[in-house]
Amino acid sequence: MRAGRAKAPALPRLLVTGFGRFPGMPANPSAKLARRLARSRPAAGAATELLLLATRWDEAAGFPALLARTQPDIVLMLGVAARRRLVSIEIVGRKATGAFPDAAGCRPASGVLEPGAPAQRALTARPAPLLAALRAAGVPAHLSRHAGRYVCNALTFRAYGWARAGRRADGGPRLAVFVHVPLPRPGRLALPQLARGLEALLVALLAQFRQSRLRA
Repeated sequence: MRAGRAKAPALPRLLVTGFGRFPGMPANPSAKLARRLARSRPAAGAATELLLLATRWDEAAGFPALLARTQPDIVLMLGVAARRRLVSIEIVGRKATGAFPDAAGCRPASGVLEPGAPAQRALTARPAPLLAALRAAGVPAHLSRHAGRYVCNALTFRAYGWARAGRRADGGPRLAVFVHVPLPRPGRLALPQLARGLEALLVALLAQFRQSRLRA
């Protein structure tokens, strides 16, 4: 009797997120980049879902519940940091908030995201290969230890907490990464260049997933 072929491993479940408008940013480039990334060639190596989030405090608060329902293996979140000149891989999310209003004009009820939670939560992916991938693609980038005090940081803090609270179905770690992009400018980090860099980062992130699956 002929032996059957080994079953190919399932594609990783990838969630790519971007944000919509907020005060002072009527068109958020993270949404456009998230759309491009979800349609990119590297994303074809995963079961990819795109989610464009309203830039609202309650949206970030409800994100862990959404992750618990959908159970992605990899979460790659994008946001814009208009004053920065480098792409920023956010190493940690902090539980502190600011008072800047969100897209609905709401402000956080407290300066603390989750009373009793640790002061910060770290990402679960290895950041050095992601940084190297961005730089190899010609995109200036750095590792950031401060994701700000706005909705981006709130999403980072909660997503990193969710990632650290459990494991994937195959026993490997959940991989969650937040990346801040500068405001795209022609001649200096234009949108196509940013898109190429994020595709390279995604390739490196998928490689980490495959490596962790082998070790699990």
